[in-house]
Amino acid sequence: MVIGSGGREHALAWKLLQSEQVQEVFCIPGNGGTAQMPNCRNLAMTLDDYEGISRFALVNNIGLIVVGPEVPLANGITDYLQQQNLTVFGPTQAGAQIEASKTWAKASR
Repeated sequence: MVIGSGGREHALAWKLLQSEQVQEVFCIPGNGGTAQMPNCRNLAMTLDDYEGISRFALVNNIGLIVVGPEVPLANGITDYLQQQNLTVFGPTQAGAQIEASKTWAKASR
């Protein structure tokens, strides 16, 4: 599963689909490009619907969730999904802080 709707997420979905271990990629919410890719399906969910994303991933036995956008990372999506025993590629809220908060990054030198 790929979380996000930009070009970065399109590239991530495209690359994941090249793996022999991946049969299908779900994108939340995805974009027009991911909607056109074979074996890729966009899901009409919002980036802040952590509970819905978690439920879909658990019910559909999603093996990996890749989070692209900065905002959900800074808001703690990785922390939430990991608490649901899901495997996530993306920094925790604390790890995303250096990118999300320039003030914090400058103060932490």
